[in-house]
Amino acid sequence: MTTLAGLAGKTLLITGASRGIGLAIGLRAARDGANVVIAAKTAEPHPKLPGTIYTAAAEIEKAGGRALACVVDVRSEEQILAAVEKAVSVFGGIDILVNNASAISLTGTLATPMKRYDLMHQINTRGTFACSQACLPHLLKAKNPHILNLSPPLDFQEKWFAPHVAYTMAKFGMSLCVLGMAGEFRSAGVAVNALWPRTVIATAAVQNLLGGDATVRGSRSPEIMADAAHAILTRPSRECTGNFFVDDDVLRSTGVTDLSKYQTVPGAELIPDFFV
Repeated sequence: MTTLAGLAGKTLLITGASRGIGLAIGLRAARDGANVVIAAKTAEPHPKLPGTIYTAAAEIEKAGGRALACVVDVRSEEQILAAVEKAVSVFGGIDILVNNASAISLTGTLATPMKRYDLMHQINTRGTFACSQACLPHLLKAKNPHILNLSPPLDFQEKWFAPHVAYTMAKFGMSLCVLGMAGEFRSAGVAVNALWPRTVIATAAVQNLLGGDATVRGSRSPEIMADAAHAILTRPSRECTGNFFVDDDVLRSTGVTDLSKYQTVPGAELIPDFFV
């Protein structure tokens, strides 16, 4: 697969980029000299979560990129459109959209309040659609435009739905956006792909919601997703669309065979993620 020479001068809008995987993707792009729009909710320090859009912006600039911090709740079309308008005003356009913002609740049907159901669908599926819709007029003008959704391969087996059907529906909704938009915009040269981790990734969500320290031990760092995303986003958009990538497969396709540097605890048994 052909690759281009990095992301220098490219403008990425990344949702949920104040921490975790979103921030890691932004930092990897920043090392190339990219412009990174941090579109996330956290403007004030959170008692349980690290980072704000402003601390993320400082990290992006320290890493060598240019940063624009925008308060964006992806449930708000107005906030999305305002961030897109500001990004275009400051950086002259948008080359890449990373739909990273997500909500999770691994609960069964009877244990999922409708408020939580709505939150997951509004952030995951609707937020992805809304951000893509808002960015596409600008992506259509870009030289190598990409949309990358952090969502799983579409695999309609009962085992992925039965334990947490509401969450699975919301994440697969993001993947359905990939399937549909890749076809819709293929002839226009806009790449639309998905990326998902093989293993659990050490993020605040894992620490707070998915098993704490024990789960973190069996995790890989967000940098594996960042490096995989970078490999995808530097491919020619007309040659790379409609794919459901898994992080370690992407890296192996680039010649990376030793993934041990990504392990949170060297030698620990890795915990598989959902959906793969």
